[in-house]
Amino acid sequence: MFVALERLLNLHDGYRRVFRVAQRDVLLLVAEGRSFLLENRCPHQGAALHGATLSGRTLRCGRHGVEFDLDSGRALNAVCPGLLRLELAYDGDHVGVDL
Repeated sequence: MFVALERLLNLHDGYRRVFRVAQRDVLLLVAEGRSFLLENRCPHQGAALHGATLSGRTLRCGRHGVEFDLDSGRALNAVCPGLLRLELAYDGDHVGVDL
């Protein structure tokens, strides 16, 4: 089942919004022209990531400074699990997720 999150025309570099999908908070963001969907939770200690800083395709958690590569999800400067990323799906002029 497709769950629409946003219209494609609203996506732009710097876009960031949290959605509740299947009882999980997910973060949709756009960095360097590419859209990413991930759990809105740092795998290091559970902090919300919607306020994290973004530099290129590196996301830096505001709580402890752990940096993550958005392309791979892996932590760059700490030993911890990687980001839980979800596959984006597209339907017409909407981006979302298939459940």
